[in-house]
Amino acid sequence: MPKFLTMDDFDFKDKTVLVRVDFNSPVDPETKKVIDDTRIRAHAETTINELFLKSAKTVILAHQSRPGEPDFIPLKQHAEILGKILGKPVKYVDDVFGEKAQKAIKELKSGEVLVLENVRTFADEQKKGSPEDHAKSELVKNLAPLANVFVNDAFAAAHRAHISIVGFTAVLPSFAGRIMERELKALKKVLEAPEKPCVFIMGGAKGDDSLEMSRYVLKNNIADYVLTGGVISQIFLVAKGVDLGKANMEFLEKKELMGLVPGIKELMDEYPEAIMVPIDLAMDVEQKRKEIAVSKLPTKYGIYDVGTETIKKYIEVIRKAKSIVVSGPVGVFENKEFMMGTKRIFEAVAASKAFSLVGGGHTAAAVGELGLADKMSYVSTAGGALIEFLMGKQLPGVVALEKAAART
Repeated sequence: MPKFLTMDDFDFKDKTVLVRVDFNSPVDPETKKVIDDTRIRAHAETTINELFLKSAKTVILAHQSRPGEPDFIPLKQHAEILGKILGKPVKYVDDVFGEKAQKAIKELKSGEVLVLENVRTFADEQKKGSPEDHAKSELVKNLAPLANVFVNDAFAAAHRAHISIVGFTAVLPSFAGRIMERELKALKKVLEAPEKPCVFIMGGAKGDDSLEMSRYVLKNNIADYVLTGGVISQIFLVAKGVDLGKANMEFLEKKELMGLVPGIKELMDEYPEAIMVPIDLAMDVEQKRKEIAVSKLPTKYGIYDVGTETIKKYIEVIRKAKSIVVSGPVGVFENKEFMMGTKRIFEAVAASKAFSLVGGGHTAAAVGELGLADKMSYVSTAGGALIEFLMGKQLPGVVALEKAAART
């Protein structure tokens, strides 16, 4: 696990602090209004509030979407939302590192918070590179001299080797913010000698990472069981030789997931007891839920959830678990006809005394909608970064903090 410095290792009083957060939020495509403040609130109530209480001069770097996307908007709204959460005025400047931004930073008083413009309005921000290379960029060269310290709190963007994520670590004392620290500590619990049995629940509609993650957690003796649901379970069933029916097979082809089948088959042959697939499924028959045993497939109807017998089978495994990782809902939970699998399985996780880590945007949304968030041990706000970490990959943002710590 990475060795990095935290906010406990620095006296922030009266210091100018550059803080990279992840404010990337859902935006209404028509009104361009931020419609969910979950990520802003997470940073506000932890890292940013702590810096405010410690009388730091807090300068916030963040992104919203990417150029060309409909939700690529300025951060003025985010600053206003942050101010409401903190209960104090938050300054905003529509500039990232130019004269306006520099002037605003220099005029900042202790205890004040300033949000700079969407960092991705800087054309080079998304270029990949080493901390040393990025330290030569306009962004770092203009902002670093005005700051005493850099805090990276953007775990959800830590899988990107972008300038604002890694560039400042080469030239400033660098620390993990509270969200970054919390995420890494939660991951350590399930990736380094987790309490056994350890169960991974893999669902959702994105199946492209399922093979690599399953392989990593099984071969490294992290997971004892992998329970599959959602689109992922359909690929695993195909790997077992099950014909799901023309429409469902075409759906998997369209999502370019059939290429995973040989590798999944090989993994299932190696771990036949550990990998569990549904024994029944729920189909959409004229907008109504109808269940079918896997042995009765193929079907002409779309598959939208795991079935009742599968739910019972999975819950038995969950009840015996000591560590649980949930990555993805097991069905189309947004449709009430097909919420049953996700609801009952997630409720079983919430009722368990095991350490439970819930990750991914759709997973967190499902947990929130079901009112189970406060019953889980840890709900991650990250998506891609979490998945890559669970696949055993190094995250550039975390590696940069580790290198910075090693230099001090």
